[in-house]
Amino acid sequence: MSIFEYNGSAVVAMVGKNCFAIASDRRLGVNLQTIATDFQRIYKIHEKLYIGLSGLATDAQTLYQRLVFRHKLYQLREERNMKPETFASLVSAILYEKRFGPFFCQPVIAGLGDDNKPFICTMDCIGAKELAKDFVVSGTASESLYGACESMYKPDMEPDELFETISQALLASVDRDCLSGWGGHVLVVTPTEVQERTLKGRMD
Repeated sequence: MSIFEYNGSAVVAMVGKNCFAIASDRRLGVNLQTIATDFQRIYKIHEKLYIGLSGLATDAQTLYQRLVFRHKLYQLREERNMKPETFASLVSAILYEKRFGPFFCQPVIAGLGDDNKPFICTMDCIGAKELAKDFVVSGTASESLYGACESMYKPDMEPDELFETISQALLASVDRDCLSGWGGHVLVVTPTEVQERTLKGRMD
């Protein structure tokens, strides 16, 4: 079993009309044994920027602490928040720095940039970015997430429809993956508000 599959995970981000949604499952396991059912995989960088970290849970938490540190330094020096594109480059650089002994994480970055234009991207454990205009996925359930998102996504969705779409895609996908699941955690971010909801899924 790959080290990326040790804890199990499913993370997905999706773009709507001047908004985005990012969702993850809530299971923390050790191989097939479930350890926790309320694990946090989506982290806040600032009001309009979030990162979801799939992969090894310990590395995800370490990487998040480093990113918060670097973002606070940026805020002190620049007196403004980081743009999503800049933050994606920062994450990529931090991961590539450790390419010979990498963080076993696959980040999903989602944020609102200039003119509240949504930005999403994902990368592998050494920081190779993959940009998308519709959705990005990562984690052990990524294959079934690709299929579900491919069939459910449509452009320019309003926040309510976007929430419904990403929730159905996540729940359908984790049911087909035995290493992730146990409900979901969804954030829908618009220029004026952040809606945070918890999904109840199959508890097995």
